[in-house]
Amino acid sequence: MDRLTTLIDRFQLAVQAAGPAEANLIALADAAGQPVRILYRTRGALAEPAPGAVMWAARVTWSGNSNPFLAALPPLVDYSISGNAEAQGLVRLMRDESEGRHCGAQSVINRLGEVLMVRLLRSQIRKGATEPGLLAGLADPRLSRAIVAMHDRPGRLWTNADLAQEAGLSLSRFAELFSAEVGETPMGYLRRWRLILAHQDLTRGDRVEAVARRYAYGSPEGFTRAFRKVYGVAPVSLRSAA
Repeated sequence: MDRLTTLIDRFQLAVQAAGPAEANLIALADAAGQPVRILYRTRGALAEPAPGAVMWAARVTWSGNSNPFLAALPPLVDYSISGNAEAQGLVRLMRDESEGRHCGAQSVINRLGEVLMVRLLRSQIRKGATEPGLLAGLADPRLSRAIVAMHDRPGRLWTNADLAQEAGLSLSRFAELFSAEVGETPMGYLRRWRLILAHQDLTRGDRVEAVARRYAYGSPEGFTRAFRKVYGVAPVSLRSAA
């Protein structure tokens, strides 16, 4: 079971070197110049650290408010990489690529940045969350199985009983725990996830009827009503714009 791959694949993650004032990801170094911490600001401005502490800075974009995982992260993620040779090596390589201005440097920074972000996100899942949301659900080894099943197979005609079986819980316990940890019902989360994916597909130019079938809506009309309720526009208008 992989709790991150679908989220990484469906929401484009880009990392670009930036000055500390424009950055939302900053690598901090100790007195010896070794990278020891990563600060990642998911919302709002990132207060500039003490002069001389910044080893490298970047601007990370990850599909903004449409990404449910990004919305579930705390406003500021503080990721310690002290003693983590692999993460420290990633930071040094990204800095060297940025400063060296080599051919293909941006492509290298993007790929290394994705690896660094996956490591940061793993640390957040292990840490868990104090507030209800997707992060708290993914941190629970039982609920995460059901959430990943929804992420990976959104077009399946899921029932609460199916998802409870994925989680290895009784139906009543699953429904209670999911609502407490994620902050919404399993079917509510599934509907929201399907509409997020549908929005992506429509902006790519996919046909409304095909998208409705893909995400288990009984008819294009039912899909249109659900989509308009959430996004305030008819799905055909997004496809026309695309």
